[in-house]
Amino acid sequence: MELLPLFPLKLVVFPGENLNLHIFEPRYKQLISEVENDGIEFGIPPYINDKLMPVGTVMELIKVEKRYPNGELDIKTKGKGLFEIHEFIPKAPDKLYSAGKIEMIKNHPAGEKELSEIIIGHIKKLYVAMEIKRPAPDNPDTFQTFTVGHHVGFNLEQEYQMLTISDERKRQEFMLNHLEKLIPIVVEMEALRKKAQMNGHFKNLPPLIN
Repeated sequence: MELLPLFPLKLVVFPGENLNLHIFEPRYKQLISEVENDGIEFGIPPYINDKLMPVGTVMELIKVEKRYPNGELDIKTKGKGLFEIHEFIPKAPDKLYSAGKIEMIKNHPAGEKELSEIIIGHIKKLYVAMEIKRPAPDNPDTFQTFTVGHHVGFNLEQEYQMLTISDERKRQEFMLNHLEKLIPIVVEMEALRKKAQMNGHFKNLPPLIN
């Protein structure tokens, strides 16, 4: 078990995700300074409903984008692997920031192409229904659920639930089940919205037949 510096946030970071952060608290200024100078990594465990979640994402520092005169920083980071906290330490020894005794979680990235094709089709339907201009994934051979985890209508708890699934095949099932429930609701809501907009317009109605 290793000791990993922690940066809890009220969000979920998926492996492979790029995350830009503005650093302003003294404890995290210290953390990022050590990450930059010593080449170490840190972890972001989600903080949901006033509770620190046990599974988080190991982050690497890509670049310090901007340094401010007061010591604040804009940084670019990227999610790598997943870890589980076995013991949370509110303050690491002689540090301002927290840490955790963690164990890395092995990710099994191989999914099923057929499921990828179905999920991609559902995502395209969702984007059309919601008039989302964002490009949908289109290659089932390279598709990974983590790459669209923030763009399929999950709430924060659902994003975290997917984060804890270490097998891509099971993540595919989780996402597909979600989309199959969500799309009919979205389609109905969009139809109601358009109907409500039409009700505000003047209508040229044909005369009634006597």
